[in-house]
This record gives sequence, structure tokens and C-alpha cells, in this order.
Amino acid sequence: MKDIEKLKKSALTLLKNLIATPSFSSEEDKTAILIENWLDLHDIPFKRENNNIYAFNKYYDESKPNLLLNSHHDTVKPNSGYTKDPFKPQIEDGKLYGLGSNDAGGCLVSLLASFVYFYDQPLNNYNLIVAATAEEESSGPNGLNSLLASLPKIDVGIVGEPTLMDLAVAEKGLLVFDAKVHGTPSHAAHPNNNNSIYNTLKAVEWFRDYRFEKVSETLGEVKLTVTQINAGKQHNVVPATTELVIDCRVNDKYTNQEIVDIVTKLAPVDEIKPRTLRLGSSSIPVEHPLVQAGIAMGRKTYGSPTLSDQAVLYCPSLKLGPGYSLRSHTADEFIYVNEIEEGISIYIELLSKVL
Repeated sequence: MKDIEKLKKSALTLLKNLIATPSFSSEEDKTAILIENWLDLHDIPFKRENNNIYAFNKYYDESKPNLLLNSHHDTVKPNSGYTKDPFKPQIEDGKLYGLGSNDAGGCLVSLLASFVYFYDQPLNNYNLIVAATAEEESSGPNGLNSLLASLPKIDVGIVGEPTLMDLAVAEKGLLVFDAKVHGTPSHAAHPNNNNSIYNTLKAVEWFRDYRFEKVSETLGEVKLTVTQINAGKQHNVVPATTELVIDCRVNDKYTNQEIVDIVTKLAPVDEIKPRTLRLGSSSIPVEHPLVQAGIAMGRKTYGSPTLSDQAVLYCPSLKLGPGYSLRSHTADEFIYVNEIEEGISIYIELLSKVL
């Protein structure tokens, strides 16, 4: 049986090394090496595809279903509000500061430590697969979505994102729409009753006010938000077209295609199309043994408004991890050391109930 306290110390050391090593999306090669070296240290055989590192439990059995432990080792770029060095891991008042500490380094090292704990134990109900993946922050082409083709069928997943170790049993999907509103181009000095910018006002109001009928118990309403408007190049020219970008967060009552069909039919724009349909909503039945085990441990359930790699799994998945979502992408990002220690303990207890 592995020493959990030693695993916690080892996980914290790995997280400090990850923080000290820049790993922006699609530039994670150096942190991939750190994760490889850490698994080597624990005598865990692994495989690598692009910057994704993955491993199987020692007694993998093809006849058993597969439980995936997944989190990411890429980060966003530090914002201008940092007062501390984002690449210098430092602990102050129990807080470990550094870029990626909360999103999602704490989750990643906690899942890795939990995998090591179970690696060489005979498991009754599931195989265990761990994947430290890339390009989550950018929804890039070489992250978990690309790795799935190399993995056996995943039956259920735990995705490590900061949830205060509560159970995110559903997650909103994402659609990004590009839309255009047309008008008549002209000199600004002449009358024009067909100004594309003015015509856009009706569209903006529609996206602000439209309500989808189906409301989710866990995820609430579908949310449409106009996030970008672009038009015109000169002060004295009325543009022929005004472009809009609309962010849409999709609940688990709709598929992305259903949302596209509704918006395409009803939105008062001349052209509209989604950038991709692949980032759908995610959920896991509350009756699933993983969720029931968590509830029995006193963990709360909720629906998450933020997107993660759950969106590409296409199987029941639970978002669960140490840290707090509202710290993600903020200046002087941090995670409490005791959150990581508690996270490892909770992961191990939870998995012990289902594996």
C-alpha cells in the first residue's frame, strides 16, 4: 500500500516544478517531460502522444469498463495584473502562488497521485487510466480530443478542474456564433435608412432578450451573450456589413445542433454560423455510483457554467477537483496547499468506493 503522505509531498513538488515551467497551450512540451519524469520516479510505465501523457493501471483487464482520470497541464498566459512572478512557485500563508496552480495544476497532481496510489492494486470493477493532457485552455486540436482515438472506450471519467471538491454533475456546452448584419454602404454625409450598424441594434436586443424554453435543474437556462461587434474602417463611410460574435452556453436539455437550428431560424441577422459543434454539454446521472459515493462522503452536487475537457468525452463524466473556479485566470493565481492534500485524500476515498 502506497504511503499517502509521501504521495502528497511528491505531488506538491511536481506542482511547483510545473508552475516554474511555462506551458501555454500548444507549448506544453517541457511540462510533458516533467510529468514523464515524475511517473518514472514512481515506476509507472506511460505513453505519450503529442504533449499528452497517459498510463494504465498495472492489472489492466480488457473485460472491465474503463474509468478515466483527466486534467490538463497547459495554462493561459499571465495577465497584466500580476504582482508576483507567475513562474515562481512560492508558499505564503498556506497559499501556493503561481500560474496554473489553481487551473488546473492542483487537480492534475492530485489525480496523478491518486492514480499512483491505485496503480498496482487489483481492481474489481474498473480499469483506471490517467491522462495529463494539453491544449485544454485553447480547445486545440492536439489535446484530449485527439488522444481519445488512441485510448480504449472510456465508460466514465473524472475531469480535474477546481470545484472545491464538490461534485459538478453537469457542465454547460459552448457554441460560438459568427453573424453578419447587412446594410447599404454610403458616404456618411448622405441620407441612409439602411445603416448596417443601426440594423444591428435589433439583433443585439434579440440576443439579449431571447429565452430558450427548456431550463435545466442543474445548469439553468441557455445563455446567449454578444461579446464582439466589428464594423467600419473610416469615419465618413457607412459600412455595408456589421459583424457580431455571440457566446452561447448550452444546458443539458439541448444538443448544440438544436441550438443552432433555433438561432438560425429566429435571430434577426442576415448570416450566422457556428464555429464548431463539438463542445457539447456534459453530465453524469446522480444515480451513478461515483456520484452516490461522493454524496455519501458529504460532497455537494451542482451544475458548472464553465467549459472543460468534459466537452469532448461523450460519456458520463464528473468534474471534481481541489481549488476554486473563481481564482482561475486571475492575477496572482493560487491554491491552498491543504486543498491539494485534502483533494488527494478525497479522490482516493471516492475511488476506493467504486473501483
